[in-house]
Amino acid sequence: MNKKKTKQTKIKKKKFGLFHKLYSIIDILIVTPISRIIFKISDKFKNNSNKLEKILNRPNILLYISLIFAIGVFFLVDKEVINLVENEAEIISNQPVTILYNKEAYVVEGLVDSVDIILTGNKSAIYLAKQLGDHEVVLDLTEYKPSDTPYKVKLTYNQTVDSIKYKIDPTYVTVTIKNKISKTSAISYELLNEDKLNEKLSVENVELSKSEVVVKGSEDALEKIATVKALIDLNNPDYKDAGTFETDNIPLAAYDKDGKLLDNVEIVPSTISATLTLDTYKASVPIKVLTTGSLITGKSISAVTINGVNSYTVDIYGEKSVIDNISSVPVTIDVSGLGNNGSKTYNVTVSKPNGVRYISETSAKIIVSFGDEKQKTLNISAITNKNLDEKLKVNLTDANAIAVQVKGVQSVIDTITEENISAYVDLSGFTVGDYEVELKIDNDDPRVSYVVTNKVKIKIVEK
Repeated sequence: MNKKKTKQTKIKKKKFGLFHKLYSIIDILIVTPISRIIFKISDKFKNNSNKLEKILNRPNILLYISLIFAIGVFFLVDKEVINLVENEAEIISNQPVTILYNKEAYVVEGLVDSVDIILTGNKSAIYLAKQLGDHEVVLDLTEYKPSDTPYKVKLTYNQTVDSIKYKIDPTYVTVTIKNKISKTSAISYELLNEDKLNEKLSVENVELSKSEVVVKGSEDALEKIATVKALIDLNNPDYKDAGTFETDNIPLAAYDKDGKLLDNVEIVPSTISATLTLDTYKASVPIKVLTTGSLITGKSISAVTINGVNSYTVDIYGEKSVIDNISSVPVTIDVSGLGNNGSKTYNVTVSKPNGVRYISETSAKIIVSFGDEKQKTLNISAITNKNLDEKLKVNLTDANAIAVQVKGVQSVIDTITEENISAYVDLSGFTVGDYEVELKIDNDDPRVSYVVTNKVKIKIVEK
């Protein structure tokens, strides 16, 4: 009852405001010009109009005349005796929909957030309709029960002016009502806007205030949940230096197995807090020079300097788990057709390896020197294997050592011994049986090349 009285009071106030505006217009366009005409006529017939002049000179007479004209025109317009303009239509866009249902017990699918209201009538009526009322659109589902069969429900609108026609777009919505259930779900976290964090900082640790939350929704919606994540935004002006930070109001979001956001579930609570530890972690690693292409026959690389030294290191920053797995930063140069000239200078870009947030140098000057190629042969007996299934083991069936040719300038190959060579066989995808496989050499020295002509005989058996 109180809401009804309040609404009626609002409508009365709006009507009074509309009446006041209409009175002001009539006073300017009608009363004032008529008053001027009367004064002019009175001035011409001054001797015969003493009575009229006395009436017009009374303080309130013009106010009464304006009021009479305003009331008269208002009723003429209100009764549509006077049409200000022809009929027209106007759209009130994106009006929110008030949805009535038991949110604690049910989940409703197929709802709309907003609608358009189309008003049709003369301009004055449309103007009045827009000024009056709250344009409340309601979808009332209080009498509907959960069902696998969708309901087609009509939206309702509280019409304030009877002389206009209105239409809601859409007029109907098709909804499905389901029982709401709940379950607990573990929480993980996701770091947002890592690129906005100081490049020399990394997230060392995140401690969430909760390990699990309650998720609510329909049974089929809850079955789709693969993970619930706390979305931690690193774009924060407080995160300038290393330290420990307390952060609140971290939003939670549920995702399916494909990483798609699920917006039809409710998470309780909807936000949590976390303790975030930022630290600076770095390591110094060498720049490793890799080559593509082939030198001319009979030539090899005799020396490689980086920024004037034989071994040049750079500092890399990032998370400890990433940095600890990086042993060098590779840079590739093309040596195709070179060797006759004494040396070649390269100005190269040093790129960050994957996962590295900051690198101390982004460019380097590499000088490669060339000399006459020599070779020698070493016999390799120490051979390891890589990528073999952990349920299997491998045995060498040929006891003879494998001959490996070592090529490079004399001063370089003189320093190479069998112990310097890391030889292995790649057994990825191999099963039980006897095989002949290629011997491979791990080589990170661009001054040396290795040639292996014989294959290794092995036998793979179960452990």
